[in-house]
Amino acid sequence: MSYQVLARKWRPKSFDTLVGQEHVVRALTHALDQNRLHHAYLFTGTRGVGKTTIARIMAKALNCAKGVTATPCGECGPCREIDAGRFIDYVEMDAASNRGIDDMAALLEKAAYAPNSGRYKVYMIDEVHQLSGHAFNAMLKTLEEPPEHVKFILATTDPQKIPVTVLSRCLQFNLKQMPPQHIVEHLARVLEAEGVSFEPAALRYLAKAAAGSMRDALSLLDQAIAHGAGRIEEEGVRAMLGTVGDDHLFALLDGLTAGDIRAMLAVADAMEARSLSFDAALQELATLLHRVALLQFAPQSILDEAERARLAPYAERFDAEFLQLCYQIAVHGRAELPLAPDEAAGFGMTLLRLHAFRPGENEKPGAGASTRPAAAPASLISRPAPAVSPAPTIAAMPATPAPPDEWHALVDDAGLTGMARQLAQHCEQVERNGDRLVLRLAPAHKHLQAHQDKLRAELVRHLGQPLTLEVRLDQPAGETPRLRADSIRRERQERAIAAIESDPFVREACDLFDASIDESTIKPI
Repeated sequence: MSYQVLARKWRPKSFDTLVGQEHVVRALTHALDQNRLHHAYLFTGTRGVGKTTIARIMAKALNCAKGVTATPCGECGPCREIDAGRFIDYVEMDAASNRGIDDMAALLEKAAYAPNSGRYKVYMIDEVHQLSGHAFNAMLKTLEEPPEHVKFILATTDPQKIPVTVLSRCLQFNLKQMPPQHIVEHLARVLEAEGVSFEPAALRYLAKAAAGSMRDALSLLDQAIAHGAGRIEEEGVRAMLGTVGDDHLFALLDGLTAGDIRAMLAVADAMEARSLSFDAALQELATLLHRVALLQFAPQSILDEAERARLAPYAERFDAEFLQLCYQIAVHGRAELPLAPDEAAGFGMTLLRLHAFRPGENEKPGAGASTRPAAAPASLISRPAPAVSPAPTIAAMPATPAPPDEWHALVDDAGLTGMARQLAQHCEQVERNGDRLVLRLAPAHKHLQAHQDKLRAELVRHLGQPLTLEVRLDQPAGETPRLRADSIRRERQERAIAAIESDPFVREACDLFDASIDESTIKPI
């Protein structure tokens, strides 16, 4: 007997075995059980999510020998014939190759006759959006008032191209893309039933590559079994797909947090040696940074305990603002890859940019300073008409020291990180009496109150003594560390602008070229 590919062998044959489309199954099941049957259904969704499969199950449900039912037996003549694709009263038509008015007229002419052996004639038109305008017009009347024995099931990946006159005559169901976890679980069941050994981590790569399509996932699984000579292993699947492994991504984050650009570039070299996609690497890096940011601000959204444990150290070590900047750099670096001399150079430059925009040696995230770069070079002089900008000019201004203050000094000295630092920066000290500390937090930042225990733990570590911490929601009366930092930053910016405007060279250049200074490009250092 010839081999049957997994996508066909494991095609669901009943609503009970359909994966990931519970909202559609529920509606159709209730309609069948209550005999509230519409004459036309429209299933929309991307490829491989179950549109044709549901159409076949519906055909069996309508023609099963035991009657109209949401649980067709699968054993009677009509059920077996529909599964085998030879039931004469179930017709699947591909609108991509049968899109003209003549094809539609022939179909509608046959629809007028009674079923040959079934209870209903079921016409399934796939990729219905590819029908011509005349073909749509020809089917409108029949679609609205078909004979009692006819049911239409339309399927499309592009519902926007279907005329509203057709949409209004159908019950529309939007099939969702399969969540990766559902794909992983289904692939595991298939492999167990097939007796194929596998590494669970390998299935996550297959699910990600399938991009929401269960059919694509099963096709990739077939390929992975052949590639691995009957075994599914993580390393083999990654080699087959050419994907970037988590070890590469976490090695990049480790190098970034340690300030080790050589280690980061070594990862890039290793990827180039294996011909891995740099575009995919930046995409995955942006996704990873997004997950770390989610863990910082909405930890409950990370449901996988193993993933939460893996990301937790990075959520603690990365400043929230710097993390947002890293995400932007990764996204923009990916967009700029086609403009780079080659992808390896573009990827390497993105890594250099991530490293360059780290906090300076005297501005560690835990020291209460902003993790923005000390300087961002920019053009300062712009002509009235578009022209090439002159060389960057940077105003070097000394930082204004913060005035002494007990709470501000404690925040600066404690080496706070992550969300504990964010909370501390937005708080004002109300009272400190022995081992009791009372802070005031503006209601606008009440989401940070959830990290009170983390702040207390870091303060206890720094002070070396027990501490009771209370964070009250109330508008601060004085200046919080964040407000003071913003005030100092504004003062430095104003002084930098004044220094540039008074610079003799800049003034001479403005007079010579009739140019003006773009103040938004001036950054103090």
